[in-house]
Amino acid sequence: MISSNDFRSGVTIELDGSVWRVVEFLHVKPGKGSAFVRTKLKNVQSGSVVERTFRAGETVPQATLEKRTMQHTYKEGEQFVFMDMETFEETGITSQQIGAGVKYISEGMEVNILFWGEQVLEVELPTSVTLEVIETDPGVKGDTATGGTKPAIVATGAQVMVPLFISVGEKIKIDTRNDTYLGRE
Repeated sequence: MISSNDFRSGVTIELDGSVWRVVEFLHVKPGKGSAFVRTKLKNVQSGSVVERTFRAGETVPQATLEKRTMQHTYKEGEQFVFMDMETFEETGITSQQIGAGVKYISEGMEVNILFWGEQVLEVELPTSVTLEVIETDPGVKGDTATGGTKPAIVATGAQVMVPLFISVGEKIKIDTRNDTYLGRE
């Protein structure tokens, strides 16, 4: 149990059978009446955001979350299969559960998976990945690093804007948070 007085951004609580993360909070102590805590909560499973007010000192169950490092081993149909690096148990996760980062998942990649009990809540990709360019327009003599960008398709199928001098077969580093080119490997 956690008191509403202990709410901070990022704290996870259980309400109505779901896990909610505190996005914003404000302790309010009016001149008349009792103090309260105004919060903005985000549902970890669905992504919906609600505003909720708690009495000061009100206790709510704190969500017990577990983060496990897992390795992507193979894809079976629509499911990506990940293996726990400690217990060697396999878990199937759909592309909807992975989210937008699914375009960077490659075999052998290690990710952090957030569990609530046995339910998968989030899949955290590394901040950058190194992938091979499999398709892009050919570079032309005179292309420079400051000249401009062109689209390139990497081994996982993701499209990234890269400098004009990048050619097919090169390995590039990509920021998974904002889909940007970071450099060559």
